[in-house]
Parts: sequence; C-alpha cells; structure tokens
Amino acid sequence: MGIFRYTASADNTITNAYTSNLLESGRGSGSNMGYADALEVFSLYGQATSSAGQSQELSRVIINFSTTSIAADRTAGKIPASGSVSFYLRMFNARTPFTLPQDFTLVVAPVSRSWAEGTGLDMDEYKDTGKSNWMSSSTTTAWTNVGGDYRTGSNYNVTFAQGYEDMSLDVTELMERWLASEFTNYGFGVRLTASQEAYYSGSTGVDSGSILQNTVGATESYYTKKFFARSTEFFYKRPVIEARWDSRISDDRENFYYSSSLAPALDNLNTLYFYNYVRGRLVNIPQVGTGEILVSFYSSSNSAPSGTVLKLSKGGGTVAALDTNATGGYVSTGIYSCSVALTAASTPFALVHDVWHSGTVQYYTGSIYPELMPTYDSAPTFERVTSCKNLQKKYSGTDTARFRFFVRNKNWSPTVYTVSTTNNPTDIIPSASYAIYRITDNYGAIPYGTGSDLSTYLSYDKEGNYFDLDMSLLERDYMYEIRLAYYNDSIGSWQEQSQTFKFRVEE
Repeated sequence: MGIFRYTASADNTITNAYTSNLLESGRGSGSNMGYADALEVFSLYGQATSSAGQSQELSRVIINFSTTSIAADRTAGKIPASGSVSFYLRMFNARTPFTLPQDFTLVVAPVSRSWAEGTGLDMDEYKDTGKSNWMSSSTTTAWTNVGGDYRTGSNYNVTFAQGYEDMSLDVTELMERWLASEFTNYGFGVRLTASQEAYYSGSTGVDSGSILQNTVGATESYYTKKFFARSTEFFYKRPVIEARWDSRISDDRENFYYSSSLAPALDNLNTLYFYNYVRGRLVNIPQVGTGEILVSFYSSSNSAPSGTVLKLSKGGGTVAALDTNATGGYVSTGIYSCSVALTAASTPFALVHDVWHSGTVQYYTGSIYPELMPTYDSAPTFERVTSCKNLQKKYSGTDTARFRFFVRNKNWSPTVYTVSTTNNPTDIIPSASYAIYRITDNYGAIPYGTGSDLSTYLSYDKEGNYFDLDMSLLERDYMYEIRLAYYNDSIGSWQEQSQTFKFRVEE
C-alpha cells in the first residue's frame, strides 16, 4: 500500500477586508474563521478611495498538519524512511457564485510561529473574533508582521491557469525538515504572490495598521479562490497531506526467466523474496537482522535440493561470475530479497531450488521453474481476463484488505491437465496499477498513481498480482469498484481492463 493521508489538524482564513459598510473601522482584521467550512484567498484593489489612495483588501489561509502521527507511522514501518516517500499538500477547490480569478500564483510558505485555530464561522461580516486573525496569532499574541509570520526559505509557488484547479503540491523537502526537527512545524501559509496582492504605498513607507506596504503589488483584483476546509462535510474534499511511495514487491518466483543474449543484463536479472513469518507475523531473522543473507541454487529433479550448487552467471553486475552464492539483503521487517541470473545450460533439470542461509545455518528452501525468455515473430496483442480471487462484498472502515487477482490470456485454450490441476498458474503483470472509484458518482477516491511515485502499482509473487488497501482512505457507507490498468510495452500505453470489482465499506 503506497498511500497514506493525514487530515489537517487546524486551519483558518485571516483577512483585512472591509465589511459591507466599507469603513476603515469596519475591517475584518480581528476576525476569526477557524471553523468555517471553506478557506479563502483573495486580493481586492480599489473598492474604496481615501486620501491614502485606492484601498487594499487581502485574505490568506493558514493550515497545519500534525507531524506526530506521520513520525509515529514512520517509526512503526507504515511509511518509508526519508528519501523513499513523497509528501503532497492537497487542497480542493470549493465552487462559489463569485468571480473566480484566472492565471494567478499562490505562495505556500511555512508559518514561523504557533497560532490558535479558533471557532469562528462568519466569512461575510467578520463578526467572529479572537484566536488567530490578520493581526494576531492568538488571543494574547500579535503577529510580528500583520497578515502572519512566515519563513522566507522553503517556499513553493503553485500556478492556477483556469482558477478552479485543485492544489496538489509536492512539499516533501519541508515535511522532512519538520520530521527531522530542523525547525518547528507551525503549518503552511497560503497567499497570492506579492505582485498579485493589492498595491499599497504608505506615506511612511511601512505597513499602516492592518494594511500591508506593497509597492510591487497589483492594481487589479484577484477575487476569490476558495478551498474546502477540514470541517467540510465532504469526506474527500478535506485538506490532507498525502504520503506516496512505491510499495511494490516484485517477486519473480513465478516469473523467472533464463538469461538470454537478446536481453540487456538488467532484464536478465530475476528478483526472489523470502518472507519470514513466525506465528503469523513478519519478523527479522535474529542472526541476520537487517544485514545480508546468502542464497545458493541447486538444479534437481527431487523435491529437495541435491547435487552440486550451481555456478551463477554474471547478471547486471550484482552477482560475480561463477559465484556459488547470491548475496541478498533486507527489504523490510521479515522480508529479504536477492537478484540473480541463471543460464539454461547450468540447469539440467526443470526444477531449481533456492536455499537461503548464512553459511552454516539454512533458513528457507524454495522452488523455481525457470522458463526461456519468450520471442515473437509478430507484434503481440495482449488481451487478458482478470478475476479477484478473494473479493468480499463488504469491508469495515478499519480493515486493511489484500486483493489478489488471477490473470489469463483472453484466448487461453486449456488442456485437460491444466483444467484439472490444482496448481494452475496465473499470468504475472509486471506493470499493473489500480484505482478506486465511488460508484454513486464515479468519483476517483484513489486515482491511478502511475506517475513518478508509482503509488498504486500492484505487487506480485508466485500467487499472482495483489495490492493492500487501508479502508480508512474511503468514506464509509458507499459502494466502490476497483479498476485495473496494465501497461502494454508493445504499444507503449496503459490499457484499462474491462473487468471491475465492487465492494462496500461500512462502519
């Protein structure tokens, strides 16, 4: 499972905008909107005129996410270490009847001091006051700079061409700095760039009360961009930090090919896994821990290893030429892997045994039936039929479920033997991705994650393709369907499969 989501722990809109009377004394600079169901960013120029010139009205967002739960999940091994996971700030557009600006840029910057969310709701007349607002970070503490205090480093810019787009911003660098305690997490501030926030030049050259000195600002308005807040009733529209990573296990035990002169060295490598389950849970081998493990290979016609250990060919540079051991390594708790290449000439029998050991102690013996690398006399067309082997009709919202799939060529013609045998192998799809859609409105609760993070790729082992899903990612009391897409190298494109698999999530 390569996706975790962390909902915002606090958010607020802060503003120096006028109320409906357009009086300086009526600005909302002391207002709090911490419990409103929307967050708002805007800039209004020239709504009122005074001796100081055209008016400036601004609105900004401050939003925080607890890093405590993220750090705890990392310690527990639920998300990977730094460098192996990406964090995205996701905020979702809230449609309004008001004018939506276009071609604007929002700055996302770390807030540099603590602030109190508050329970204000009024986003029109700004009658709810206290806690964090335009002038103060809390009831008792003023911002050093009106409009909020922000770090100047680790800033991000997000451009909105049409205006209605959602925000999906890679904030990995900043999140890792917070998790490493390089500086304290006070959350993000979201505002228009200085050149798009409204112009104001005070006679003293500094801020004037709640009005920001901004001589590079815009003399046009950007009104109004809204996002859903954490208190929204819409489950999938809450702002979240989304952790994404490639969680695939690519175990070639059922997909093991002999080395071929037609393939590059890297493609001749096969990766095997050893899963050390003890009393139903994965645990590290005490003598190995997170270190190296050795793997030897035997070609045999027996159910147990016999004969002389195989000499391993050099494949991809990871195994020395004519070595008798492959060196495996630690993957995650209780899971070890190694990569190896074998030639058909080195294995007189169809069966190969892999023996995992530390030299004197053997831990596990597996079996492999290597195949020759397939060749084609025409461009292949892959059409497949997929079924879900263990699909249930409903799941609890607290479940983590594993979905396993059986894949066959659409034009498969089985023999009497393959129909009757209990060991009827599935096709392995090395590049397969899943998506989860809510059936009632076709909403992509978990879209295909086939970009740089590969967050929705399916794993595979000798039983076929599979993925794990934390049901807390899905809103309860709805029906969902799993969709699958397989990458077809022959045409260089993803092909969504016609079969879908439906289930319901309940309390």
